Amino acid sequence: MADVKTPVITRFAPSPTGFLHIGGARTALFNWLFTRGRGGKFHLRIEDTDRKRSTEEAIEAIMEGLGWLGLDWDGEPYFQSEADQRHREIAAELVKGGHAYKCYSSPQELQEMREKARSQGRPMRYDGRWRDREASEAPAGVDPVIRLKAPRMGETTIADSVQGKVTVANDQLDDMVLLRSDGTPTYMLSVVVDDHDMGITHIIRGDDHLTNAFRQSHIYRALGWEVPTFAHIPLIHGPDGAKLSKRHGALGVDAYRDMGILPEALRNYLCKLGWGYKDHEVFTSDQAMEWFSLEGINKGPARFDLQKLTNLNGIYIRGSDDAALVEKTLPFLAKSLSAEEQGRLQKAMPGLKERAKTLIELAESASFYFAERPLEVSEKALKLLDDDAKGLLQRLIPLLENQDEWEEEALLELVKKFADQANSKLGKVAGPMRAALTGSHISPSVFEVMAVLGKPESLMRLKDQI
Repeated sequence: MADVKTPVITRFAPSPTGFLHIGGARTALFNWLFTRGRGGKFHLRIEDTDRKRSTEEAIEAIMEGLGWLGLDWDGEPYFQSEADQRHREIAAELVKGGHAYKCYSSPQELQEMREKARSQGRPMRYDGRWRDREASEAPAGVDPVIRLKAPRMGETTIADSVQGKVTVANDQLDDMVLLRSDGTPTYMLSVVVDDHDMGITHIIRGDDHLTNAFRQSHIYRALGWEVPTFAHIPLIHGPDGAKLSKRHGALGVDAYRDMGILPEALRNYLCKLGWGYKDHEVFTSDQAMEWFSLEGINKGPARFDLQKLTNLNGIYIRGSDDAALVEKTLPFLAKSLSAEEQGRLQKAMPGLKERAKTLIELAESASFYFAERPLEVSEKALKLLDDDAKGLLQRLIPLLENQDEWEEEALLELVKKFADQANSKLGKVAGPMRAALTGSHISPSVFEVMAVLGKPESLMRLKDQI
């Protein structure tokens, strides 16, 4: 693991314009792991300077998503809009120090620059026409923007912890706007000032911000501030290699919660999207904190695969404590359970969780335990309840009524003995029993089902079908 600045301070800085999407959740997770594994501080900064698009609902969704994932932050959330005055003061300081200037270019002039750039097949870059002009030349009644006086010669290099050394020629970067004509700061200025004031040592974010790092480093240097360590993470793609979209599963974190995904499984899966440690596929958050490093992040895009996520979720379900799993399953059940029914669900959990990949599947597979009699029997299960099967059940019921030990092993032995005496196979008896007890042709062991249901309920369900 490479040496890092101490103490480590990172931040997750979403714009509150929508839900916490899967890419943002992974960025937050990588920041959280890197910080927590080094005893540092992890901050949440809400970049709410776009007042028209920022909403309270989105802020709440982001915080709830982080909370559900178990990504706790230090201190109170920081709201970027509250530092507007500080951002404006820094812009004025840059102008005073000769590192920024007032630009009076009209919208028409800027449009002409765009058209010229388009005709030459190059990106639009401001031509710096107000860079060295005297204030006396300023047109009357025009509110200027403030632009950074960026270096024109040479190159700017970013020593990125993920991408390595990345260099851009300075003539490819123009004098960006720091303060709009209405006095509002731009994203580029606000981010730099906030990161400096918060003491951020490592900026871990998506690689769609890589080009911003060059421009932002110019602001840092103009102010004489230390540039944080950058780490730009490749974006997430779909399994087909295309940019991740809703059809691939690019949903909000809340959607995965509603799918019945466990937060610990999603954390594990997001870790594996672009980072890995040796050949470990399943690991705890404590292990991830210990192992995680920026140098271990892949340079290429990760591919999101919903099927792999649900398979991993199944592993976590099977490894979960039964009582805890009952609590997590309750919201997905069609009915509220009494304390007695919750006890029944916990007793059934060892068998149920072996087949489920999501909490929804777990709830669905448990539903027959709480269904009202007479049970609705599926078409496939009805085929198991033919006249011969019903005849076997009718002969079996008196034996079950006389059975005192109502546990799985004892019930298995009784039915085995009955099948032998009836010159039948165990499956020929157990199949109709399953259909009558669960309404389905698929379930955990029928003897486990009987033990969970208890003697009175089991007998009544068998009698209902004959």
